[in-house]
Amino acid sequence: MTDILSGLGNWIWAIVGIVLMGLETLAPGVFLLWFGIAAMIVGILSFFIASSWQSQLLIFAVLSAAMVPLWRRFGRPSASETDKPFLNRRTAGLVGRVLTLEKPIVDGIGTVRIDDTIWRVEGPDAPAGSRVRIEQADGARLRVGLV
Repeated sequence: MTDILSGLGNWIWAIVGIVLMGLETLAPGVFLLWFGIAAMIVGILSFFIASSWQSQLLIFAVLSAAMVPLWRRFGRPSASETDKPFLNRRTAGLVGRVLTLEKPIVDGIGTVRIDDTIWRVEGPDAPAGSRVRIEQADGARLRVGLV
């Protein structure tokens, strides 16, 4: 086996790089890709700079260790502004809205109509028709205060 590996010479790094990048297609997550790129870089360097296998392995380890933080810093998509910031947190988009009570708040519980839906609200006791502002949204529970 060592004869085969030593017979491949500098090509071993290119083969390792291609295998690692190929494994990335089977286990997506953009993690093995960076190890494959590090192996390819070592392969390219080994064609221009004669070095021992130990130093090549050390260069591969250093490049692999450097590639992962670089990917985390530059490769991941950044959180960009969107025209729908509350798409997956719709109740958070309700905070600040002023509404009219459908049913009075009695013992801290009442209802309001938001668009075509009746929502249960919690807040200080108030008669039906009072204006309230949504102060907090936690799941399907809305906390209101009097306006």
